[in-house]
Parts: sequence; structure tokens; C-alpha cells
Amino acid sequence: MTSKHPSSPVTKKFKVQRSAAKVLATVIWGAKGVILLDVLPQGQCINAAQYCSTLNRLRDAIHRKRSGLLRRVVVLQHDNATHH
Repeated sequence: MTSKHPSSPVTKKFKVQRSAAKVLATVIWGAKGVILLDVLPQGQCINAAQYCSTLNRLRDAIHRKRSGLLRRVVVLQHDNATHH
């Protein structure tokens, strides 16, 4: 409880609204642009099976869009981490 002067203005209460649903999107790009955009369904979390599925879709996307890359070494870099 707070005490205030009788002549001070009334405190306004704001309506609380639910925020938009969160979506996990994986974007993989190279020097020539986006190679793969993968969006997880709402409510799902990334796990080992989902990650492997994304990597398989990446391999297929590279094969379709940039087939020359498959003959060379492909380096993945995650969130500014060192390459692995």
C-alpha cells in the first residue's frame, strides 16, 4: 500500500495483452544469399532429431541451389562460435 497526497493524480492501470506466439526459425545463408529457412511449428523445441532433420534439409537445399559446394568442404558456424 502506498500513501499519497489527496490532490495527486489517480494512478492509471494498463490493460495486459498476450504477446504474439514465439516461433523458432533457423536461417542458413552463404555468400550468395539464403540457402535454407526452416521454421519449427509453434510449441516445439529443438532437439537432436529435429536438428538432424534440419541438417538433412540443408544438404538437399545445397544440392538443389549450390551443387558446387558439395564437392568442397562445407563449414558451419553457429552463433559466432568457432567453426566446427
